[in-house]
Amino acid sequence: MSADPRYPVGKLEYAGFADDATRAKRIAIVAETPAKFRAAISGLTEAQLDTPYREGGWTVRQLAHHVADSHINAYIRFKLGLTEEAPPVKAYDEKAWVNLADTKLTPVEASLSILDNVHTRWVHLLNSMSAKDFERKVMHSENGEMTLDKVLNVYAWHGPHHTAHVTELRKAKGW
Repeated sequence: MSADPRYPVGKLEYAGFADDATRAKRIAIVAETPAKFRAAISGLTEAQLDTPYREGGWTVRQLAHHVADSHINAYIRFKLGLTEEAPPVKAYDEKAWVNLADTKLTPVEASLSILDNVHTRWVHLLNSMSAKDFERKVMHSENGEMTLDKVLNVYAWHGPHHTAHVTELRKAKGW
């Protein structure tokens, strides 16, 4: 674990196009994200869900809804990338999204269920893809051209990144 509470699993890195074994490991990480995130927040009280994982950081509740929002977007980016030639994919204002009413008012179970179901479909899609499919590109509005291999790398990091925010908070608080 990193000493920086913003990046408990380290900062995102990309070493270039993955081989089959590395890609399989990344898909396995994406597949296990819903269960690991659910386990990380299991049993937390409403007050604990409303605790920021670090000073100035999002609350556990915001993290739960953010992970679902982000992974919905990722799944759609894969579908676009597989069915269109270098389609544009839009970034979104994550900070604004986590402050909308649905994040504040919706029980976290709704986002955990979304995460379970989106990942079920997404992992089936990922496992059906060939190495050539992972070379396909999307044009991200902030990050520019990205292969689907690079997008997979982002989300193999993203799930564990936010899960560790919660698990590190629980350790620090003795929850």
